[in-house]
Order: sequence, then C-alpha cells, then structure tokens
Amino acid sequence: MRIFDPHIHMTSRTTDDYQAMYDAGVRALVEPSFWLGQPRTSPASFFDYFDALLGWEPFRASQYGIAHHCTLALNPKEANDPRCTPVLDELPRYLVKDNVVAVGEIGYDSMTPAEDTALAAQLQLAADHGLPALVHTPHRDKLTGLHRTIDVIHESDLPPDRVLLDHLNETTVEAATDSGCWRGFSIYPDTKMDEDRMVAVLRTYGTEKVLVNSAADWGKSDPLKTRAVGDAMLKAGFGEDDVDQVLWRNPVAFYGLSGRLRLDVDEPRQPTHEGNSILRGGA
Repeated sequence: MRIFDPHIHMTSRTTDDYQAMYDAGVRALVEPSFWLGQPRTSPASFFDYFDALLGWEPFRASQYGIAHHCTLALNPKEANDPRCTPVLDELPRYLVKDNVVAVGEIGYDSMTPAEDTALAAQLQLAADHGLPALVHTPHRDKLTGLHRTIDVIHESDLPPDRVLLDHLNETTVEAATDSGCWRGFSIYPDTKMDEDRMVAVLRTYGTEKVLVNSAADWGKSDPLKTRAVGDAMLKAGFGEDDVDQVLWRNPVAFYGLSGRLRLDVDEPRQPTHEGNSILRGGA
C-alpha cells in the first residue's frame, strides 16, 4: 500500500514517527504551515518557520525515504493578530519556491472580518502564482463556516477545482461536493473523523476528488491514520485500486496542479543540513 499524506504537521512529530510512517507505506507528504501552539509575536518568526519547512524538514524526511513538500500561508487563527498580518506582504517571495505546492492553510477559525480579508487575499495569491489552495474549514459552526468559505472561493479568481476544502465531516461533505472543490478529511483518534466514519462517507460519496490525512498536530493524533483508513477500506470491501486512488493518486493529482510535485527522494549526501547535524556527536 503506497500512501501520500496530504496534510501532516511533521514539525510537531519525532523521527520515530517518520520511521513508523515509512514502514506503514508513506512515501510522500505535504506539510501545511500552521499555528505553533502559542501566538507568534512578529512576522520574523513566520519567516524562520517557512525556511524550516523549505529546508530542514525536507532534509529530515529524506533520511527516512519520504518526499516532503509544504504549503505556506498566514493561518486563520493568526490572521486576527495585527502583529502577524504583514506576513501577507512577504508571502509572494516564498510562494515561488520549488517545494511549495499550494497556498495554505487558509480559511476560517472564528469567522471574523480579519479572516475574510486574509482568505480573499491568499486565494488571490494562489491564483496569481498558479498554485492550488488548501482551505481549513472551522472547527466550530462548521456548516456555516463552510458556506461562507465557498462564497468567498466563488467570488475569487481561483477556480473551485483548484481548492481543497479540508477538515470535512458528515455535516459538510454534501455542500463541499456540490461546490466543485476537492474534499479533505482529517482522521484523528478521538475528534474529527475516524476510519470507520471515513469508510461510510466513501460509500456514499465515492472516491473521486477525496483526500484523507492524519494532520498529526500538537494534540492527541496519530500519523498512521492514513494507513488505518486504507486497511478499513479493504476490510469493508473496497478494492486495492480504490485505496490507491484515495491514498495516493488523488493527492498526487491535486498537488500536481502546482507543477512542482516531485515524488522521488534524493539520497542524503551527508548527515547535515546547512551545518546542522541530526547525528548525536556528529559534525
């Protein structure tokens, strides 16, 4: 089983997770930029983080045979902080980088006017740079937030078939399907979706334009939930081709819209990245 996790925050994970993911079949992933657990106090902290997603984290993933790409954005939660909004002016110089395969995560957290502005601006940046967009649907009042998100997408220059609506569930999947956007589902141990609920959604709505991710952030999460979905699909009677479509071909097709997806992994020539070693006692 080959797996492409289209949304996983490896910054919050360990090297043991990378090894376990490889052993489970993960060969590629996309890491969206996100909130780091406490408020950032200046745009400079974003830029250091973006640099890590473009340099250090792909290097770390390559040690375990996994191709790493990222999406960059001002996230919805911090779009409300005026200390952070200057990031929008600097994003263009990052969106031209080869490893950036979408603008994201963008969308809504509390559905404020500031979030309206940031979402519209970043959809335009995606359109201007020829990139798709990864959109975070809110954790609270999800259906209202989804409808508001879809309205903004339809008012933008970015076609719906270049947008991935993520963190969907049974209450939002129908509207997301009708929107013409790609559909993303985060599988968690206790919250959001689980693998059995995901299988039920796939039975009803099919496997086209569906992406399944583990997200695997700071809270209780599991970077092997993509594999759990694949196993649950097979147990429920889906074929291996269906599993391959959901766990590999669909994320390849969506992020391939960027023209930048590269799935081969270069063998690391040395155990350092810009002089930083991941070997204890190394250079």
